[in-house]
Amino acid sequence: MRSMGLDVGDRTIGIAVSDLLALTAQGVEVIRRTSPQADFARLTVLCQEYEVGTIVVGLPKNMNGTIGPRGELVQEFAAQLQEQLPDVKIVFWDERLSTVAAEKALIEADVRRNKRRKVIDKMAAIIILQGWMDLQSRSG
Repeated sequence: MRSMGLDVGDRTIGIAVSDLLALTAQGVEVIRRTSPQADFARLTVLCQEYEVGTIVVGLPKNMNGTIGPRGELVQEFAAQLQEQLPDVKIVFWDERLSTVAAEKALIEADVRRNKRRKVIDKMAAIIILQGWMDLQSRSG
C-alpha cells in the first residue's frame, strides 16, 4: 500500500504519493477547492487509484508547538476525511515551515514566480510525505 501526503489550504490541497517501496514522494496534483463534497470525492478517487493505505496530513502548528485556528480547521478536515475513508489510516505531520522549504527549493531550482504559485502546494505535500516516510524508515 502507498501513502499519500496532503497540504490542506483554504483554496487548494496539494497532493503527493509514495512510490511502492515507500522511499520517495512524488507530487500528484493540486485540487482547487470548490466544496467539501468535491474535495472528498477527488481524494477518494486518488486513494483508490494509488491504493493508499495511509494519508499523512500536514498539521500547521504555531512556532511554539501549539495548535491554532488553522490547525483546528485541518484537524476538522481530517476527521471528515476519515468518515469518508474509514479503511485508510490518517496521521498528522508537523508541517511548520514546509511551504517555506518548498518555496526555497523552487527558487533554488530557478522556477519562475508564476510557475511556483502553481506547484508550491504540491511541493509542500511532497515535503510533508517525505519527512514522515523518512521517520518511518529510521524507526523501523
